[in-house]
Amino acid sequence: MDKKPRARKKDHDFAVTAFRVVQEATQKGEEGQTEPQPEPKAPEPSEGKNPHAVALGRLGGKKGGKARAARLTSEQRREIARKAARLRWAKKG
Repeated sequence: MDKKPRARKKDHDFAVTAFRVVQEATQKGEEGQTEPQPEPKAPEPSEGKNPHAVALGRLGGKKGGKARAARLTSEQRREIARKAARLRWAKKG
């Protein structure tokens, strides 16, 4: 029986190449090594954003799904579930 020719294996994929680049760049004792750069700081809430608005947005986001579900009727919940099921089955096919 004839065998199919095997697909040529890639020498390296992107992740392996990236790993090697990082390893070479971070090896200690090599010439040309640069000083480690400090990590950039995360912006403080006072930089460009109103902290009160940030807090309110977080509160709304935390209770969003539960609040929405509480005010839906059983018929609305059923229709949402049907639509979701149709979309799930459509992806599989």
